[in-house]
Amino acid sequence: MAKIQMTTPLVEMDGDEMTRILWQIIKDELIYPFIDLKSEYYDLGLEYRNETNDQVTFDSAYATQKYGVAVKCATITPNAARMTEYNLKEMWKSPNGTIRAILDGTVFRAPIVVKGIEPCVKNWKKPITIARHAYGDVYKNVEIDVPGAGTAELIFTGEDGQVIKETIHKFDGPGVIQGQHNVDKSIASFARSCFNYALDTKQTLWFATKDTISKKYDHTFKDIFQEIFDAEYKEKFDAAGIEYFYTLIDDAVARVMKSEGGYIWACKNYDGDVMSDMISSAFGSLAMMTSVLVSPDGKYEYEAAHGTVMRHYYKHLAGEETSTNSVATIFAWTGALRKRGELDGNKELMEFADKLEAATIKTIEDGKMTKDLALITTLENPVVLNSENFIKAIRETLEASL
Repeated sequence: MAKIQMTTPLVEMDGDEMTRILWQIIKDELIYPFIDLKSEYYDLGLEYRNETNDQVTFDSAYATQKYGVAVKCATITPNAARMTEYNLKEMWKSPNGTIRAILDGTVFRAPIVVKGIEPCVKNWKKPITIARHAYGDVYKNVEIDVPGAGTAELIFTGEDGQVIKETIHKFDGPGVIQGQHNVDKSIASFARSCFNYALDTKQTLWFATKDTISKKYDHTFKDIFQEIFDAEYKEKFDAAGIEYFYTLIDDAVARVMKSEGGYIWACKNYDGDVMSDMISSAFGSLAMMTSVLVSPDGKYEYEAAHGTVMRHYYKHLAGEETSTNSVATIFAWTGALRKRGELDGNKELMEFADKLEAATIKTIEDGKMTKDLALITTLENPVVLNSENFIKAIRETLEASL
């Protein structure tokens, strides 16, 4: 069978630990035999990020702006322990955070639904997509340890000399202060990414904050979403037969639990971080969660929603067998290949992505899976495969379909 040709490269961002091992096996077994892969490669492994003073992360994001589609392996966000372990020059920032900021993107995460892996919430029938704002809030906060009694104030000094001042709290003893911010431009980009993605996927869009309590911060999000929707998207949503509505975050949680799924739930940054993990776990596994960063101007970066699987990596280094779930990483590749095919008018590439996803799901539904899924499946007598053999089993299923 002749390999599928590509006309435009996609950006490939390699990563760390066990997911880096899986990344190479996926390419060897599921990509190279079938596609003449054109990619612009960036090594986002922590060692090379350290060697380049993290310039490689910035370069990979700029390349994504250029080519429009990227696929990313999971990467380490270093803490103090990693500083020592990798002998780092400094505690480099999250690559995902850097890439999100440069692309001004929104993260959309949705579970991969497979028969035999049943949601904890019995009435969930369709995937629930979490749209997570990728700027500000607690991730760009400023914090102070309050040593003792005193007055904490929030002060804004305008370039024109205007001063706005509010008392936060009068402390009579030690405590803590946290300052958060956001900017209208980023909130507007978040809104447009959500509205565009809802139209692309023909799904209703929810947005939820706590504007009844946060009457300026959260209310700004609510107002910007509504203004943009009314001015730019209402007619398009009506024509597509989908809707947008705003609700309070606590009301949204209650509605989600009683729903059948099949919609996009837009959340502020930290809310999205928490709710995407809740949704993925309730649907079965964080390793069964797709994730795509979408910029307002239509740039796409696909990745797995989970981390680098450090515990399995050290087992692997010790020569022990691992059974690591690679489904989300495979779907990162299929998402990127499908979008590359869509943008280039390459139907063959799009069809291959569909077939690889179908083969992955069929392999699991045929009872061949990794240990994490075998522990929760309702299928009888599942066959537990190690990390490499699971990917090879998917290749066998794929070749049969081709």
